[in-house]
Amino acid sequence: MTDITIFHNPRCSNSRNVLALLRHAGCEPQIVDYLTAPLDAPQLLALAQATGLGLRGLMRDKEVAYSALGLGRDDVDETTLLEALQRHPELLNRPIVVSSRGAALCRPPQTAFELLPCAGPLPPFTLENGQQVWDSGLRR
Repeated sequence: MTDITIFHNPRCSNSRNVLALLRHAGCEPQIVDYLTAPLDAPQLLALAQATGLGLRGLMRDKEVAYSALGLGRDDVDETTLLEALQRHPELLNRPIVVSSRGAALCRPPQTAFELLPCAGPLPPFTLENGQQVWDSGLRR
């Protein structure tokens, strides 16, 4: 059983980088491909609360569905945002990592270091683009 879960989009370089970073740290997370298995309302609400971002903070505002549905307007309520995330899973920002140390939208990828159950610091990690990131050793 794993104590880390990643809400993952395999087409997203940030998501792939975070998954690789978790594995670099010796963790084999539970992988939730939310595009093929969309999250239900309780799961989305739990993520919004756990990350402290709220539903709007979990949304990708650059997606076509975001503007097409008018989700950027100030008068859009939580129910509408929740329904949009359920119907259009591509609106969910990623990657989101949940561990015993908390939950976070891991942008940039090195945010995931804070959620690792192991003590740090870990050796540097190289992202897909060749950039190296370092673990400060600080954990939540």
